[in-house]
Amino acid sequence: MNSWRQRFSLIIAVLSVLILSACSGNTTASSGAAPAGKTHLSIMVGGLNKQIYLPNMLTKQLGYFDQEGLSVTLIDEASGQSSENQVLAGQVDAGSGSYNHTIDLQAAGKQMQCVVQLDIAPGEAEMVSAKETGQIQSVKDLKGKNLGVTELGSGTHVLSMALLNKVGIPQDQAHFVPVGAGDTFIASMQQGRIDAGMTTEPTISRLLTSGVGKVLVDLRTPVTTQAALGGPYPFICVFMNNTYIAAHKDVVQKLVNAYVKTLQWMHSHTADQIADKMPADYYAGNKTLYVTALKNQLSIFSPDGKMPEGGPESVLKIEQQTTQSVQGKTINLTKTYTNEFVDKAN
Repeated sequence: MNSWRQRFSLIIAVLSVLILSACSGNTTASSGAAPAGKTHLSIMVGGLNKQIYLPNMLTKQLGYFDQEGLSVTLIDEASGQSSENQVLAGQVDAGSGSYNHTIDLQAAGKQMQCVVQLDIAPGEAEMVSAKETGQIQSVKDLKGKNLGVTELGSGTHVLSMALLNKVGIPQDQAHFVPVGAGDTFIASMQQGRIDAGMTTEPTISRLLTSGVGKVLVDLRTPVTTQAALGGPYPFICVFMNNTYIAAHKDVVQKLVNAYVKTLQWMHSHTADQIADKMPADYYAGNKTLYVTALKNQLSIFSPDGKMPEGGPESVLKIEQQTTQSVQGKTINLTKTYTNEFVDKAN
């Protein structure tokens, strides 16, 4: 009997060890631990399937994160503004969103810095509902209209206010409606919830092809952006908390190296070749349209990841005109971006 009890106790002990090991393994997997020898980073992106954010997924698809010894998790979020909040809260290591957020944050006493610039122009367009084209033929006609933006406080919201400001329309004389992008933006225009709105590719091309909307102001190239806004407007970047950057320069350098490789790769390949590397569900059921949309705005992607000269000053000027929290504040632009890592990567 004692022998049987000893064997039974041994079996129970072994089972307990196996169960504890399994539980431990599940905890590790859910926490996003990196494979042996790799540093794990989580990056929240303000809309992975929007083409303006394309370099994020493309870097992963090309294997450049892996080459730098990084295990990167890309987290999809509605807008860049949501990304900045998660970075500040320490929930993610980096965010990908509009550069202007770093200026807004400094005005609020918080510090975040762009470490690599992905887009040197917005890659957006102010679209007008086909139902409203008879009434809306210029930006001046947007007064009193319902204008769609990704999210209140987002980059699309600021750009919309900048266009209104340029023609002398106070921002409180338009109604901004948060409608997201893609299907939700298109549905809002079809249903008459919005008369016009700022959105990205491939939503722009989907609206044009379906006849639901038309372009009022095109910000899909650096040249048209300069004409519409009166200066350059660097847009999507990768930003990180300044304290994290100072404490993890080696990791930041590896991250920037990966992104710079991607940007260089993009400028030596065609839109078709770039599209081939992207997940099929990004095409929204029409790869040809996706490629056409990409061709329309390839020039917005930075060739080297550097902040363009004069870009920060131009963005700050628009922020001071459109964003109340920035008005009257002294902003140190050198703390909102850095070319330190990009210079080494190039």
